[in-house]
Amino acid sequence: MDWLQITILAITQGVTEFLPVSSSAHLILAPIVFGWADQGQAFDVAVHVGTLVAVVSYFHRDLFTMARAWVRSLYTGGRTEDSQLAWAIVWGTVPAALTGLLAGGFIETYLRAPLIIAGTTVGFGILLGWAAWHGKDNDRGTASIGWRDVAVIGLAQCLALIPGTSRSGITITAGLFMRLRPAAAARFSFLLSIPLIAAAGALHTLGLMQQGAQADWATIALGAVLAAVSAFACIHVFLTLLERIGMLPFIVYRLLLGGVLLALFV
Repeated sequence: MDWLQITILAITQGVTEFLPVSSSAHLILAPIVFGWADQGQAFDVAVHVGTLVAVVSYFHRDLFTMARAWVRSLYTGGRTEDSQLAWAIVWGTVPAALTGLLAGGFIETYLRAPLIIAGTTVGFGILLGWAAWHGKDNDRGTASIGWRDVAVIGLAQCLALIPGTSRSGITITAGLFMRLRPAAAARFSFLLSIPLIAAAGALHTLGLMQQGAQADWATIALGAVLAAVSAFACIHVFLTLLERIGMLPFIVYRLLLGGVLLALFV
């Protein structure tokens, strides 16, 4: 890959990983639209590691506090707001992790087609719009997240394995339906992404090592850095502006993108 392709793909991954617009759809479609060869699994791993570094860096204080409270809860059995949120992230990850292990191969083989991406982009964009309208008076924060919320949001996250759905989009949508405020739904969505991104990166790295794949370390390093910087900036801007701009820009974008995809591939 040349530097322009690396830059576009890495920044695309960084920006779209945490916006409700589907990063996987953009990474699949960009080579098709620009006529590029597939970027390869090693590059995909690199940019996902970059986004992992970004979200861990952004929430590092929260993560440290939650981890300490979670470990304490294992020994004492006591629950605090921080340990409860940590447990919510742990249990909320289980459904998508199991679905990925059981159905990941099928999804990779049969569900990465442009028309499927177009359908999920539009369909889940409409669902996000319904959730935003339904939740316009939501008043719950992350401190109020209970096991019912964890079950609904965790199960919704399974759908994110289908390209075009958007992991952040579907978990924010579920959070809005559970009456979380938009910022609270987004914050929980971002925290919930950490175990899955880490697990996916580890599994893909193991696969590459078993295949004995040769790595272009300069490309991998540049992709990871660009993805990390753009993802960090995206998280900050999104959380800062979310209460002001709402979900409408992302809903409109999804509908327009889906329409373009249908026009291109039908």
